[in-house]
Amino acid sequence: MDEIPAGVSISPSEVATPRPSSSVMISRLNHKSYEILLGHRVSELPSFPDIWSFPGGGVSWVDKKNAELHPRLLSGRKERTQIFTLLREMAEELGISPDGKGGFLELDAETREDVCLDKQGWGEALESEKIVIDGFDCEVITERVTPPQAPYRFHNLFFHTHIGDSGVIPSFPPGRSEFDEFRWWAPSTLISSWERNEIRLPPPIITILRDLLNEMKEDEGLLEACRVLASNPPSGTHRYEYGPGVECILIPTETLPPATHTNCYILGERGGQRVVIDPAVRDRRGLEILSDKVDEIKSDRSKIVATIFTHKHKDHIGDIGMISEIYDAPIWATEETLSEIVEDVPVRFLSEGEVVTLDCPDGSIEWRVIETPGHCPGQICLVGDAGIVSADNCTSVGTILIPSSDGDMGSYILGLEKLRSLDPNVLFPGHGPLIPNPKRVLTEYIDHRRERQEKVLQAIISGAKSIDQITKIAYSEDKGVHPLLARDQTLSHIKELVSSEKVRKVGERYESI
Repeated sequence: MDEIPAGVSISPSEVATPRPSSSVMISRLNHKSYEILLGHRVSELPSFPDIWSFPGGGVSWVDKKNAELHPRLLSGRKERTQIFTLLREMAEELGISPDGKGGFLELDAETREDVCLDKQGWGEALESEKIVIDGFDCEVITERVTPPQAPYRFHNLFFHTHIGDSGVIPSFPPGRSEFDEFRWWAPSTLISSWERNEIRLPPPIITILRDLLNEMKEDEGLLEACRVLASNPPSGTHRYEYGPGVECILIPTETLPPATHTNCYILGERGGQRVVIDPAVRDRRGLEILSDKVDEIKSDRSKIVATIFTHKHKDHIGDIGMISEIYDAPIWATEETLSEIVEDVPVRFLSEGEVVTLDCPDGSIEWRVIETPGHCPGQICLVGDAGIVSADNCTSVGTILIPSSDGDMGSYILGLEKLRSLDPNVLFPGHGPLIPNPKRVLTEYIDHRRERQEKVLQAIISGAKSIDQITKIAYSEDKGVHPLLARDQTLSHIKELVSSEKVRKVGERYESI
């Protein structure tokens, strides 16, 4: 944790324990072709905004209670509680429910309102037989566990259910909804739209689609493909495709909490040239994770042409000797980053504007280097059609520190503005889940830093002279911040105010100009 100032001790975070959850892939028959339903999640949601996903949610206490109160229903199904969850979520989010005869119907307005008003409403509707689930059929087609870098994790069962040509239409609930659009997709169209960077999909849905299409002929045979998956639902480790030509593996590192891992990206297509970004391996567990991915890359007949490090912090630069045990490739990075690598290995100096070109089976992919040195001297990002590998500029988990020792608050804010001006599809950050709504997140970061800088300036103008006095005023509304971290960030803001000639230092005190 290089960005932590001397004297600060922060306990590492624990990886969150997954909680049970359910999602449902609903299919229909439309003019002899099969389609599946996804909803577009509202941009303002704190988790998974702006992506297309299946309806679903976490198993709640009311789902467990309903399963206990109705032992006859869904008897014999070991996933009974999760099925109660998906039925409740279908009713709440879509207004669709079984009709008790093996088909489906749209809930009437009164029942829908009762269900959405209180989680217990669905169970009450079941008791009064306003909702009847006899004859409902579904099957588990895969199970996934949220990667360990997320603050909230789920052990999710993905179910499939088929509504045939019943003609039921999903609708938004009264009040707030997680979704702002529903759309039926042919599976091949869905994956093609994602590959063209037209839509955003979470990694589990990408692999589900690939598994389905592997068993299908175009968009025919969806039901048979689901039966094949249900006969032996894929589980365990899966490929995390964060974008077209962007895979991610998670390396356990000593990093700034609440993060627990560093995102190591593999760029390029299967069967073509690949580069590995930030393999932060420093122990045998991390080495095993990287080794498994390298074996997979080799089995694809791909070649690793380079290791790229985005910046010099220890939670991003791995042990080169350990990495060399499993593959050999030159190291590409900026001069500042390469100065931290003492091993005698081939290197390439990267700088603003350079282009990394990767040959692919059907052409090539280009990633352009841009410099964003505010968080760390020599930090770079990689800009491609899929999005931006954005290093430690922003994250959806925790915060980004700008060390007063060698960080630069002015350059940091300018770097955020540079990233925003590129209007990327997605950000692939150094820690935490992908960021599917870059413009909003970057704007929040910029506004937050500018507001903090103004608070620091106003504290000085009001007469605060010492760093402790200024910090106390600037962070007066942020009670949970570690006092030494607040002090260091205040000092970073003051250094920028001095550089921009709004503040001057007189001995160990500060005054406005």
